[in-house]
Amino acid sequence: MRDFSHSTAHLALNTATLGHNMPGAGAGWSPEQTLDACARRGIGGIVFWRPEIEGRAVAIGQYARQVGVKVVGLCRAPFLTGPLSFKNNTEITDDFRKAIDETASLGGSILTIVVGGVEVGTKGVRESLKRVAEHLASVLAYAAQRDVRLALEPLHPMYGGDRSCLTTTRDALDLCDQLADPNIGIAIDVYHVWWDTDFSRQIARAQGRIFGFHLCDWLAHTTDFLLDRGMMGDGVADLKSLRMSVEKEGYTGFCEVEIFSEHNWWKRDPNEVLDIIVERFHTVC
Repeated sequence: MRDFSHSTAHLALNTATLGHNMPGAGAGWSPEQTLDACARRGIGGIVFWRPEIEGRAVAIGQYARQVGVKVVGLCRAPFLTGPLSFKNNTEITDDFRKAIDETASLGGSILTIVVGGVEVGTKGVRESLKRVAEHLASVLAYAAQRDVRLALEPLHPMYGGDRSCLTTTRDALDLCDQLADPNIGIAIDVYHVWWDTDFSRQIARAQGRIFGFHLCDWLAHTTDFLLDRGMMGDGVADLKSLRMSVEKEGYTGFCEVEIFSEHNWWKRDPNEVLDIIVERFHTVC
């Protein structure tokens, strides 16, 4: 397992950690301010959210390269199924392609995909996963053309109804097997897989298809299942064991800190948040 006790070269910031995924949350830093703060701390990578780079992807990507921070990728593709998705396939496909274009314009290589919940009018997840596969198949060639890889992120089962009918590493890898394309893989988020006793067995199937690894923690007494993630080391997830599992399967990419925290971390000075991230990355991850 890689030693991060003295290096932040493989540490990446997902800007949701500063509240940039929610309108009005956080301190309101610009992408340039965030990049400067990362560069000062030697944070090697960054993942933006689409609203904050709207219309400025090329310029922001250029600035990132100027200050020496790698744009890892972008969050996220549109929901492909479920009650929060667009109402027709054309809208979904158009926005999916737009997200791919934005990723490429930033100079990023990975577009994160949260697939969406159970399709309206259906029960269970099988029909919804079938539709997810159809949507993915329709953009694979375009993503390859733009040199963007698609990372399926399975979410915790509590999100199954509205946000993600894809809830296990097993099902995510099954989708990858079904599509059989080198441009599609998975993103593993501690928050969503820490509980899964079958994780180490399933991740052994990944065979080079792990495109991302996301860090945070699960608080023992969480107050909100969406917006109360913990800082690494503050919760009950076995962070080093999870990282060992993904690195055993050949993952050598960034460790991306992604913490949704409406009433704690988003209310703090972003400089304090980043300093604590660096310290925890060295000591507990």
